[in-house]
This record gives sequence, structure tokens and C-alpha cells, in this order.
Amino acid sequence: MKYLYQILSKQLAKKLLGIGTLALCSMPIAYDHVVAQIRNRAPYQPPMITIGIDINDVLTDKDIPTGQKGFARDYLITATKDDRLEISVNASGFDTVLSLLDSKGEVIAENDDIASSDTNSQIFLRMRQNGTYTIRVSSFGGSSGGKFTLRVNKLQLAN
Repeated sequence: MKYLYQILSKQLAKKLLGIGTLALCSMPIAYDHVVAQIRNRAPYQPPMITIGIDINDVLTDKDIPTGQKGFARDYLITATKDDRLEISVNASGFDTVLSLLDSKGEVIAENDDIASSDTNSQIFLRMRQNGTYTIRVSSFGGSSGGKFTLRVNKLQLAN
């Protein structure tokens, strides 16, 4: 039988085992079952959204942890060089943060609040190249989120 090894922190070792030092514990597991679960896990793939359509969704504590006490949900869009886009997210139950990432995962645009009195988020930009981009909707300040509406509009130049 194979074993899973876990290092317990000083606090957890003291609580569970009554000792005040680090501890190494072993636990028998169904190793083949765990390996099969890892191998069969589908890669993360955010949904593709259509420009000009409202996306009504819910951000929860089951979404992607941001590492800043909030959570995030991703969406993909396809854009063409020189497209002028307006990306907005509106939520009444939490402070939103809106980010646009390129194909390498680099943030190319980000907005926290539209104004000092408005915690919704909005980005205006002209795309520099063709490609698929990730729109990330996240919560700010430790909120787990709530209902929101995301919309991407393609802007036209006035004649």
C-alpha cells in the first residue's frame, strides 16, 4: 500500500498530537485512484463570450482565489487589431475589479472603480493586435462576490 505524507504545522501538531514541533504523518491512500483523478482533470477553460451580449453571472467563494482575499471568474473574447472596446461590469452587492489579460496572462488593462462613488468597473481600450483575450471579473476587499453583469461593446468612430 502506498502512503500520502503530510507535514503538520507546529500549531496543528500541538492540537492533534499534543506536541509542539513539526510532525510528519503518513496516511494510506488509494494511490491509483488519486493519480487517475489528477490525470482525468480537464484543463481550465473559461467560456468564450460574444461582444454586445450581457453576461449575467454570480461570483462566489468557489471561484478562483485571487490571493488578495477576493475571488475571480474569467471569460474569453476574440478581438481584432484596432477594435475599440468598452468592457464593463456592474454589481450592486460587491466592489468589482475588471482586468484584461493577453494570451500570455499579462494584464494589459485594469480598473477598480469607475468613480470614487461608483464601485463598478469599466475599461476603454484600442486593441493592439488580433487575438484571444481573458476578461477577469474579481471582487475587491475580501468580498466573496455576488451577482454581476458583464458586457463588452465594440465602439465605432463617429463620422
